[in-house]
Amino acid sequence: MKNYITHDDWCIIEEGFHEANNEISESLMSLGNGRMGQRGNFEEHYSGKTLLGNYVAGVYFPDKTRVGWWKNGYPNYFAKVLNACNWVGIDVKIGEETLDLNKCLIQQFTRTLNMKEGTLDRKVTLTLPGGGAIQLHSTRFCSMADDRGAAIRYSITLLDFDEIVTITPYLDGNIRNRDSNYEETFWNELHRETSFSEGHLILETKPNPYGVEQFQVATGMRFNIRINDLATDYQSLPIRNEKYVGGAVTLDLRAGQEMTLYKYAVNLAATDGDTDKLLESAKTYLDRITGKGFSQMLAEHQAAWARKWEFNDIVIEGDKAAQQGIRFNIFHLQQTYTGEDETLNIGPKGFTGEKYGGSTYWDTEAYCIPFYLSTAESGVARNLLIYRYKHLQKAIENAQKLGFTGGAALYPMVTMNGEECHNEWEITFEEIHRNGAIAFAIYDYTRYTGDESYVSQYGIEVLIAISRFWKQRVNWSTQKGKYVMLGVTGPNEYENNVNNNWYTNYIAVWTLKYTLEVINNLWEKDSARLNDVIFKTNFDLNGEMGDWRHIIDHMYFPYDDAKRVFLQQQGFLDKHLMTVEDITPERPINQNWSWDRILRSCFIKQADVLQGIYLFEEDFQQDEIRRNFDFYEPMTVHESSLSPCVHAILAAGLGLKEKAYEMYLRTARLDLDDYNNDTEDGLHITSMAGTWMSVVKGFAGQRVRQGLLSLKPYLPEQWSRYSFRIGFRGSLLSVEVTQNTVEVHNISQQDLTLMVGDERIFVAGGASETVSL
Repeated sequence: MKNYITHDDWCIIEEGFHEANNEISESLMSLGNGRMGQRGNFEEHYSGKTLLGNYVAGVYFPDKTRVGWWKNGYPNYFAKVLNACNWVGIDVKIGEETLDLNKCLIQQFTRTLNMKEGTLDRKVTLTLPGGGAIQLHSTRFCSMADDRGAAIRYSITLLDFDEIVTITPYLDGNIRNRDSNYEETFWNELHRETSFSEGHLILETKPNPYGVEQFQVATGMRFNIRINDLATDYQSLPIRNEKYVGGAVTLDLRAGQEMTLYKYAVNLAATDGDTDKLLESAKTYLDRITGKGFSQMLAEHQAAWARKWEFNDIVIEGDKAAQQGIRFNIFHLQQTYTGEDETLNIGPKGFTGEKYGGSTYWDTEAYCIPFYLSTAESGVARNLLIYRYKHLQKAIENAQKLGFTGGAALYPMVTMNGEECHNEWEITFEEIHRNGAIAFAIYDYTRYTGDESYVSQYGIEVLIAISRFWKQRVNWSTQKGKYVMLGVTGPNEYENNVNNNWYTNYIAVWTLKYTLEVINNLWEKDSARLNDVIFKTNFDLNGEMGDWRHIIDHMYFPYDDAKRVFLQQQGFLDKHLMTVEDITPERPINQNWSWDRILRSCFIKQADVLQGIYLFEEDFQQDEIRRNFDFYEPMTVHESSLSPCVHAILAAGLGLKEKAYEMYLRTARLDLDDYNNDTEDGLHITSMAGTWMSVVKGFAGQRVRQGLLSLKPYLPEQWSRYSFRIGFRGSLLSVEVTQNTVEVHNISQQDLTLMVGDERIFVAGGASETVSL
């Protein structure tokens, strides 16, 4: 665990340059706006440890699969989130020396991500290798108001000498993904051009044999220069190389003069676009944002962030580490996905790194949808569900490749376009619980919003296809007299190819029950729509429903009578049971142990049984939850980013306040403090929604019970108060929790009845109610 980031309510501050942690800082300081983004790289050349990263939403490449031993069913490619054209680059030469912080004596260094305003600011004072002190100051942002645009203000001051300075803003498409399977580059150049203080590149992803569309991205830049904030005359020498355009400006600077470069950039993506029209659109966009200028663009961007924070902020008093952590998580969620485009989803690394590939995991349904249900209008979460509906045919094709028939669907573990593109057998084809997470998200959306139109228009087809998969995936065990599910991997990826994973079996049965419920409801409320679905899906109403009921009544769930706990899988107690305390010096075990040793151990990467208890809490008694928590938590190493939040929520519900707080800090500061020694690869964006849930579902006890919003808050003893806002069925509430009271203020004009603790309260629009704890 690292602890070099200054604790601050609104900022992520690196005070002093931590060279060994530079790639971690680049991840932490990443910026985005839902359409584009980039890591917190330096603008100028840096020869030290760095991962240059610029990304355009939805753009990817099908990198040919690389495995040691090919198995039938493997996808042909692994979809890579593409490292795109570097638009932030600014080369600087002072005399004959190229500015490179890796070769300078750094006297003062501060890098600050301002989460309130969405800006990255850097101030450096340094001495050049040949002598002479200079000062740098840069500020940049990816505009939330102009979401294809970004801007940089970059200043240089020579402190104690005069010199010729050459500054070259550029666009560089000579980019290769670090995780490229065969060290290929994925871009071809279609067009490049420069003019005075301007440059444009149009790049296209290379052709591929897999039928995946090619993407074109037009990246443009314009710049201007001022001296001591006054306009100045300068010449811009155009530079044009392969996949590279720049404009070199040479100025004679005096000591104490501040030269400031304003650089504006745009990224526009298209599929099989018209190159001329794409270029014209990029130039038109640049006309608009440069016409505004840096100050107006920044003001509009800050205003857009202010509107987001007005509805999504969580305020924690008395604990800076906790406050910084929750805002950090909310900030990155908001700049990764805005919900405005139903073709996009929430990538596990967002705009912060390349690792994992793909843009869609089951994390979206299990973790992110609850966040967006409560913090955005319902259309945002609905778009995430429609995204899956539009991929239903691909999910059916994915299942067909594995031998499933009759319209059974297996949604991909990793995807960009609905097609499976992940190729670790034990995960891709065994971690099938993801199907259940998608079914649960349909239920969760309907339960939370009260909107049944999605499930009747779209969701029922998804549920039938998933249920058909579960029907074919189980088999009857004569020895047990039960249905069993063999050869699976649960969320805990430290157990592969196990039989009867409790969570997978449970969510499969739950999906079958929920699908039957939806069919029966639709029969009563809209039989014409149900008949349409029966015809479209070739559904055998009595036969298939009868099969599902038989599975529901006869599924095997591993359980130990002596310990009175559900077993992660039927062979779990064959393992030597230890606690995490026994291995503390060797953690994380995934970086210190062989895979063989991990698979034979009892240690849990993330919750399996507890994941199921969290999702289906109402199915279990409090003493059951406690027994299972007490049994599994001591064996959990939390080496998945998705693990700590589930434990925080369950611990809070059990009254285990210290454990809940410990798990909250772990999820909130997972990346900030680099708990799992992997932040340099990029942030864990989707798990950040779990941090929000740790507060709202954990400490505040938010649930939906019988159609009512329910809160059971308590105040962690480390905090003096906390507050958050939450939307529910057209109402917007501000909730403030202190040691003795909960105040609920209805910000909207729509009246709402809700439960606070065991008390049912009515809060009129614009009114407030206070309840004693």
